[in-house]
Amino acid sequence: MFLHKHPYEPFLFPGVRKVIVGTLPPPRFSLGQLKDGDVDFCYGSRDGQLWKIIDRIHDLDLLYETSEAAIQQRIQFLKSNLIGICDIVSSAVRHKIDASDMGMQEVRLRDMLYYLQQFSTVETLLLTGGNSKNGPEYFLRKQLREHQIKLRVINDEVPRIHCFVHPKTKKSIRVVSLTAPSGAANRAVGSLPAYKTLKRKNPEFNTIDFRILQYQAHFKD
Repeated sequence: MFLHKHPYEPFLFPGVRKVIVGTLPPPRFSLGQLKDGDVDFCYGSRDGQLWKIIDRIHDLDLLYETSEAAIQQRIQFLKSNLIGICDIVSSAVRHKIDASDMGMQEVRLRDMLYYLQQFSTVETLLLTGGNSKNGPEYFLRKQLREHQIKLRVINDEVPRIHCFVHPKTKKSIRVVSLTAPSGAANRAVGSLPAYKTLKRKNPEFNTIDFRILQYQAHFKD
């Protein structure tokens, strides 16, 4: 068995307005066994798509390498745009050392309500995945249920949007469940009617293009 601990503390700061919420990075980030092209920072896997999507939306010309310069580029972007990162999973046990959410067992969660109370300027949670088992929305719902907090639907089409009221601050928090920025989610993207329509209109259109259209409304305002 492998105890998969999150290698990064939440990236939160005074004035933060939006927070990206995922689960765990690939185990190699916890083991310190990064590959060429990985960035030693949140969502830094060379196989991930989040920073590639953000890069194209904002034309950042990011570095994709294991360097301090690559880390600082990402920190500067996040602070400039008042975006934080606080993945909801603190640790999990795995029988197989891989990055699948489904493989997580004995999951320990970070207390999202605590962080939202400490950083009360947060208005929106940007979830990097939906309500499938062990996804970020799945765990957020679980945590809210434990505190008898209702998640109210605002938009039930992809990306689904909900909101809830924080019990301490009484502030309404918007929750956007984005299509996961991973290769594993490409099959699900390909099955969406909206994607199929755009693909028919432009055969060059791909799953990253689709995510960019979806993400830009929430990462650029």
